[in-house]
Amino acid sequence: MHPILFQWGRLTIHTYGVMVAGGFLLALLYAVRAGRREGLAAEVVQDLFFYALLFAILGARLLYVLINWGYYRRQPQEILFLWQGGLVFYGGFLAAVGAVAWRVHRQRLPFWRLADLAAPALVLAQAVGRLGCLAAGCCYGKVCHLPLAVRFSDPASLAPLQTPLYPTQVFHLLANGLIFMVLLWRRRRRRYLGQVAVYYLLLYPLGRFTIEFFRGDPRGGWAGLSTSQWISMAVFALGVGLFFHLTRRQSVAGDD
Repeated sequence: MHPILFQWGRLTIHTYGVMVAGGFLLALLYAVRAGRREGLAAEVVQDLFFYALLFAILGARLLYVLINWGYYRRQPQEILFLWQGGLVFYGGFLAAVGAVAWRVHRQRLPFWRLADLAAPALVLAQAVGRLGCLAAGCCYGKVCHLPLAVRFSDPASLAPLQTPLYPTQVFHLLANGLIFMVLLWRRRRRRYLGQVAVYYLLLYPLGRFTIEFFRGDPRGGWAGLSTSQWISMAVFALGVGLFFHLTRRQSVAGDD
């Protein structure tokens, strides 16, 4: 693949960074446009997006560094080398949700309406960002002897070179694209506020948990499951709980 998109003298533009930035930009454009249909001012959406982006990057990098602390303890200067890849989505997700929830509470904004807006935007950013993973060679798969295997040949790639690997980055891209379409469909047929967000909390962990079995990069773990698989189970359990809670609340409101 092509980890470096452009290089001129000492100036180097990494494909991973361009794709992650592009994913966030598309997510913002979607959120602003969809927010207008929900009666939310663009300034409100942009303000929350800024907080989400900042804490997502910090949280995603922090969890990646913690998982790979044995390496970064010896190379602490590389903690800041974000252009080389090394973001764990769940770290960014948890940090961003916490920061945005605090902001929403302080400004007395409609939490579930915003959550339904954010879910499709988030998975859209994830889908585009996975193209950056494919270009950089991070989040690579285990050895694969099937025709769908991919090989990385660029010396700057983070994946093992000239080795047939499962295209896990593509798996993530396809899964996120499918979830995005399901969320758009659900949003047009939403029965209550929060339903789209709950669908995300149910669908994304299922896809992530499954794809993790094909991943070959070091991700930490315990009892045969990766760190992301354990977090996926917790997020899925949260989604199940919220599904029954919001559905029951809607049913009670309907009875009234």
